[in-house]
Amino acid sequence: MTVLNTRALSRATLARQLLLDRADLPVLDAVAHLCGLQAQEPQEPFIGLWSRLRGFAPAALSEELIGRRVVRGHFMRRTVHLLTAEDALAWRARHDAMLRQRALGPYRSELAGVDLEELAARGRTLLDGGEPRSMSELGRALSARWPASGPRALGEILIAALVPVVQLPPRGLWRTNGGARYQLLSSWLGREIDPPAEDGSDPVGQALVRRYLAAFGPATSADLRAWCGLAGLPAAIAAVREELITFRDENGRELLDLPDAPRPDPDTHAPVRFLPAFDNAILGYQDRSRIIDDEHRGLSVAGARVVLLDGRVAATWNVKDDTVIVDPLRRFSRAERTAVTEQGQELALFLSDNDSQRVQIAG
Repeated sequence: MTVLNTRALSRATLARQLLLDRADLPVLDAVAHLCGLQAQEPQEPFIGLWSRLRGFAPAALSEELIGRRVVRGHFMRRTVHLLTAEDALAWRARHDAMLRQRALGPYRSELAGVDLEELAARGRTLLDGGEPRSMSELGRALSARWPASGPRALGEILIAALVPVVQLPPRGLWRTNGGARYQLLSSWLGREIDPPAEDGSDPVGQALVRRYLAAFGPATSADLRAWCGLAGLPAAIAAVREELITFRDENGRELLDLPDAPRPDPDTHAPVRFLPAFDNAILGYQDRSRIIDDEHRGLSVAGARVVLLDGRVAATWNVKDDTVIVDPLRRFSRAERTAVTEQGQELALFLSDNDSQRVQIAG
């Protein structure tokens, strides 16, 4: 069986994540291809798309949110993701059990004795047809029925797991800092979420396997689970296995992939890319060594924005006073410093509405 080394896996990830070459795709198509973007921090998807799409205009993503073609809600790993409306409706029921388990964990003792189905029903009533509500408003309203449970516990498990909801604009619009206010997903989109298959099959799980590999493969089944957080996908993998091809990584683990998906030559040039916080190009794997060294793995869950050099995390970055500040994790060569500066200038122009192209590289 063919062995793919770390560099080969890195190039495949970059190609499928639209980071090897910026793509000429509409925003909606890009969000769909990427299986959504991690959106825990509301402004970060704009940076993620700027790094992936040629000529990306922030207004294009804002328009998709306002037009209800893209939504923000809790999906993969119980984190807030930006998904197409079609994917949100199709995937939400499949995520239900995982969302409940993960949301309940931190509040299990506080919610002891609370009938979760009654809580969900009361929450639906509060959200159905009325004004959008914040999590704290929902928690306070529900605490009248369950005074022994904290309002935060009641509100968070409701909006993160029990009831399919979305965060409404202006949350998530370009240069907008509005708080999160929620409405039922079905009310916002005018359609109920797709129910599970009545025959016990798992078409959504099978679609997730294919979609994940198209955007992240080649990958192990553990990588797939780490991306979506769903435990019950072995049967879905088995159902589509005949469609797939397999490789091994350097540690002997089986890698699954789609036959016609891009697997560039490992020596393909990888340009500098600035990634936003919590980008799924890193978080979408259990084994992240294809893109980040193990010693820096903690950056991927700490919300650090990172710079890719030759396809690997080589620096962190932030912005202060319209200046992109880069903190290298290793020494840059002169050519690398020039390449990072040039891409940083482009990012500074994007973030400052063409008012600044200042870049500062520490060290």
